[in-house]
Amino acid sequence: MRRITGKARDDILIEMKSAMDSQIGEDGPAVLTAFRMKLLTEECNGHSLNNFVEDGGTQLPGHTETDRLQQNKDTVFFRDGVRRIDFILSYLDDKDGEKKQERRREFEANLKKAGLELETEYKSDSDDLKTYFLKIHAPWEVLATYADVLKIKVPFKESDIPHGQDVPLEWLSRPFRLPGKVMRPQPDYFTSPFDKDKIDFFLIKNRDTFFPPSTRNRIVYYILSRCPYHKEDRKETDKKGIKRLLNNGTYTSAFPLHDCRYWERNTNKQCESERYHLYKNWARFLCFYKEQPLNLIRKYYGEKIGIYFAWLGFYTEMLFFAAVMGVICFTYGVLSYDDNLTSKEICDPSIGGSIVMCPLCDKKCSYWKLNSTCLSSWQSHLFDNEGTVFFAMFMGIWVTLFLEFWKRRQAQLEYEWDLVDFEEEQQQLQIRPEFETKCTDQRLNRITQEMEPYLPLPKKCGRFCLSGVTVLFWMLLIVACITGVIVYRLAVYAAFASIMKDSPTKKIHLVGSLITPQLATSVTASFINFVIIMILNFFYERVAIWITDMEIPKTHLEYENKLTMKMFLFQFVNYYSSCFYVAFFKGKFVGYPGNYTYMFGKYSRLRNEECDPGGCLIELTTQLVIVMTGKQVCGNIQEALLPLLRNWWCSRKARKDQYSRWEQDHDLQNFSQLGLFYEYLEMVIQFGFITLFVASFPLAPLLALCNNILEVRVDSWKFTTQFRRPVAAKAHNIGAWQEILNVVAILSVVTNAFIMAFTSDMIPRLVYLYAYHPGSEATMSGYINNSLSVYDISQIPLLSTPEEGAIPAWFNSSFITTCRYRDYRYPPGHQRQYSHTMQFWHILAAKLAFIIIMEHVVFVVKFFVAWLIPDVPSEVKARIKRERYLIQEYLHNYEVEKLKIQLSQSFIIEPKPEVCTATDKHDVLSECL
Repeated sequence: MRRITGKARDDILIEMKSAMDSQIGEDGPAVLTAFRMKLLTEECNGHSLNNFVEDGGTQLPGHTETDRLQQNKDTVFFRDGVRRIDFILSYLDDKDGEKKQERRREFEANLKKAGLELETEYKSDSDDLKTYFLKIHAPWEVLATYADVLKIKVPFKESDIPHGQDVPLEWLSRPFRLPGKVMRPQPDYFTSPFDKDKIDFFLIKNRDTFFPPSTRNRIVYYILSRCPYHKEDRKETDKKGIKRLLNNGTYTSAFPLHDCRYWERNTNKQCESERYHLYKNWARFLCFYKEQPLNLIRKYYGEKIGIYFAWLGFYTEMLFFAAVMGVICFTYGVLSYDDNLTSKEICDPSIGGSIVMCPLCDKKCSYWKLNSTCLSSWQSHLFDNEGTVFFAMFMGIWVTLFLEFWKRRQAQLEYEWDLVDFEEEQQQLQIRPEFETKCTDQRLNRITQEMEPYLPLPKKCGRFCLSGVTVLFWMLLIVACITGVIVYRLAVYAAFASIMKDSPTKKIHLVGSLITPQLATSVTASFINFVIIMILNFFYERVAIWITDMEIPKTHLEYENKLTMKMFLFQFVNYYSSCFYVAFFKGKFVGYPGNYTYMFGKYSRLRNEECDPGGCLIELTTQLVIVMTGKQVCGNIQEALLPLLRNWWCSRKARKDQYSRWEQDHDLQNFSQLGLFYEYLEMVIQFGFITLFVASFPLAPLLALCNNILEVRVDSWKFTTQFRRPVAAKAHNIGAWQEILNVVAILSVVTNAFIMAFTSDMIPRLVYLYAYHPGSEATMSGYINNSLSVYDISQIPLLSTPEEGAIPAWFNSSFITTCRYRDYRYPPGHQRQYSHTMQFWHILAAKLAFIIIMEHVVFVVKFFVAWLIPDVPSEVKARIKRERYLIQEYLHNYEVEKLKIQLSQSFIIEPKPEVCTATDKHDVLSECL
């Protein structure tokens, strides 16, 4: 059969219309419609006829083919301009795709049997001349049926509960507020689960607009995900769902439509143009100081995306207080810069310049003077001062306040968004189609008394063991990579030291003029570690999804929770392991000259790292800044710049009437089911950085605050302009991330206590100040000399003795017989030489006591604050009880009035013309309510 496509088809149709209009009489429309059907049948060449004409088989009056060619295609309606497009499927007509055509034919036939109405746009009408678009509309009967099945809550009466009272000095917040219509796009209603048998109970003013687009696309996706594509005479249970059809290439995409272009309103007044309002008031960076239109976000994208942006906005607001305290702490370090006696002694030529330090590595490293670390000691004081202790304790309490206040905010959103009685069994706990198709075994459900698929215990254990082994392998791979970075640090430090040349000044062992070999090694190792982190992330994301799919979780909630735990566990080790090494292992197992500890034994020549002469805290700060900042910069580049480049590369110059709404959305990026997962993961990893190691870098909350202000607008810009409209989904909390945040909050108290005790020099300084200062006044003078032990140079083993070429010119072995190192050991000649002094044990006891005291103080305050602040505000509790009471009362009155009407009708023997119609009955019931 010869196909007629493109311009030839259009010309033929126009000519036929003009010819037949002048010849046919009363039967003209029927003849013309029949001829169109024949022509379109030729063009489809095997496609179902319902793909190209209205579901009833005839075209609606007044909508000719010429009208279709001349209409504006930037619309969200079928060609009749009445039925709304609820979902779009696209596909390519492959030359050798007979199996795909058969699948599509069966799938679309089953969709019609489910009650959906379909309409297809030809590839000849598409911009690329390759893609077919199948438009799907759910009529009222389908929406009502599945709304009843899914127990979707719908309004039945406008709420008469007043909003909260006006806040004093509200005018101060006006510059940060949005218009009332944007913040509250619809009035508050009393809602109840939809019941198809009680349609007249609900506020149904217009059936076409009663269910909002987000609810409509959710219902349609529910049907699509469970509709089979096999013939009725075949029992192929695995051939089911749009996801499998997308995976095997039968369809190329499936998505609901945006309601308009983001930069202009929809010309059709029936469309709300919510996307335009979101872009104008939310997605632009110039709105960074404005509040978020959470109700509009929820209405357009669904509760699951709305709760994410609510959490992100609340987290950003709370970061402001942490950032202010961090800036105050850092400012204190700057202002006390000149009062730092320790750094002054290090930089003093008569003190630090006269102290000769032992070599930091074997052979390649030589003796060096303490004043060469003058700059790093000043830098360390900015973060390692008395204010850091206060800030570490403050952050432990801040974390609790953040989590507790978020619970209250979440409870308020649950009430406002009608999620108080949210049923997990009906929403999140729906069985995944993949579980239904892959699990062939059946068993009786004790609750529903129906047969359901299940995964036998032996298979479940086998899959779980394989998953555990895979996760363990990748964890060990990360540890191996971190070990490799440590080996790099040990080897490269010697290389840096070997290229040092003598300096005529007293500032020796410098790379350039400012960077010491220790700092240069730390910076380069941090960058290498960051690159390794990003590479491992790329691979493990795919591995985590694969092993989670292999486990075949039963429900969507179970799938998300399992994937969340796997990904976070990996990311935790991947991002934080290097920081844990610097904070708790580096410089702790070094030994002393003559008895150094080696990483792989003495003959490996890889001596364990010592801390920077300014302390290990400055190195932890360097590691934290590079990894945290690098991750945020790379994330923003990936999220913002790459989409901009993509838009520039793929920009179109099509006229508005030629570039259809479905084609515009088709060219956008697909928002995957795990899209929010990666957004949460990014923020939770950042949360770990600003809590677990914040004692080493008080400015971390400030960096996080600046990043999150940008992150909110970047994410909103992506959702509004770069992504296809996601399928609406419900969620009443942030899921498993809440428990992860609680664990991180508790762990942060422990890590910060250990950082202050073992990584910082705070405790040794305090012990010296109050117990070992020789004078009558407690000052820090003499602390440097007290904190350095003495070693006899003649006792240094030959393996550790510096090479002759590495020894500086100022070193005279005749006059310099000892060197100093960081430790508390007895000097040579003492009866207990090179063993730990009593001061060492006093400092160790003070460190342990500090950890115990700090942890207990912070934990007591945390639990007291958590007990003091209820999870649900009292006002919300009262509103929930009031609303439940009113709903029960309205339902009771409705049932009573309905019963009265039925009884009154049963006593009427002869029907009278005045009998109430359905509309009159609804009016009577509405008046009763």
